Amino acid sequence: VQLQASGGGLVQAGGSLRLSCAASGRTFSSYVMGWFRQAPGKEREFVAAISWSSTLTYYADSVEGRFTISRDNAKNTVYLQMNSLKPEDTAVYYCAAASRTPVARNSTWYDYWGQGTQVTVSS
Repeated sequence: VQLQASGGGLVQAGGSLRLSCAASGRTFSSYVMGWFRQAPGKEREFVAAISWSSTLTYYADSVEGRFTISRDNAKNTVYLQMNSLKPEDTAVYYCAAASRTPVARNSTWYDYWGQGTQVTVSS
């Protein structure tokens, strides 16, 4: 599976962005998908994850209520809608795919990673 993340950019605090992650391969619908982020000088951290059927979603406490993860299996794409952005959301955002269940928050669970897209939130 190859993953291509896009949609990052520069936005003012309080604004919104939608990230997309397009996946190659015919088995996309069977993968658990996740978003992670890494800010300068910090470790990569979990943001959100979604099950193959979209019935289960998990969020980091820091983004709960502001971010929404979704997927369109027909388009082989997973999305991260980010609202009410804060300067502390500034990071490189990565999408990831796991070939096994359950939905996990641990980055080591994921087998495939996209290249990352930069999100910068100005105050």
